[in-house]
Amino acid sequence: MLDATTRSGGTATVSSRTGATDPAGAVLPVAPVPLTFPARCGRALLSPWSRLSLLLVLLAAAGAGVLLFRPQRLLADGWPPQLGGVAAAFAFAAAYGVCTVAFVPRPLLNLAAGALFGSQLGLAAALGGTVLGAGIAFGLGRVLGQDALRPLLRGRLLRAADGQLSRHGFRSMLAARLFPGVPFWAANYCAAVSRMGWPAFLLATALGSVPNTAAYAVAGARAATPTSPVFLLAMACIAVPALAGAAVAWRKRHQLRVR
Repeated sequence: MLDATTRSGGTATVSSRTGATDPAGAVLPVAPVPLTFPARCGRALLSPWSRLSLLLVLLAAAGAGVLLFRPQRLLADGWPPQLGGVAAAFAFAAAYGVCTVAFVPRPLLNLAAGALFGSQLGLAAALGGTVLGAGIAFGLGRVLGQDALRPLLRGRLLRAADGQLSRHGFRSMLAARLFPGVPFWAANYCAAVSRMGWPAFLLATALGSVPNTAAYAVAGARAATPTSPVFLLAMACIAVPALAGAAVAWRKRHQLRVR
């Protein structure tokens, strides 16, 4: 495409947006402009594998922080006396969310919530921390890990799990939260790698975590009276789903072996 032609002294000057032209009039390809060193560094740092490496470093640092600060001391030492009431519950929920990203077991945190704040406020704080921690893990996995891990979903089981989470995100995540055999962190990062949306993930996490979280919170609140009917009922609500989940997992494993 010719943009302009100017004549001066019987000669013509032709400019082209697509490139230079040879004497025969053919358009020559434009040589690519080499990237500068900062641009190459930026592209390398933003590559999928660089972001996945950053995610692994962050998770390792979070795990090391848990080993260093030992949040399980809350069960023995209690909450700092400077905080109390609803403000303490909000602070605990924030700490709960960060701890779950660092792989601190949720049952331990749920027991601490009940022991520190009682059944009702402890349940609210634990559920808030659960949704917060799940959202942080989902966001980290979606931004830093999805692009690198999705091309690796080549096995039949991996593709089936990805398709289930992508097409039926809410009910799949709801079942994963209700099923005690699925680790909390594993469900978070599997959902992040899939194409599940944020609303379905957070809503399913909030609803599906209520029964198990409530049982642990009540057990923590009544831990001082382990022979009370409420404590025994809470322990039964913890043990029965766990046994049922183990039985279902064993049956599915046996069926896979038969196939």
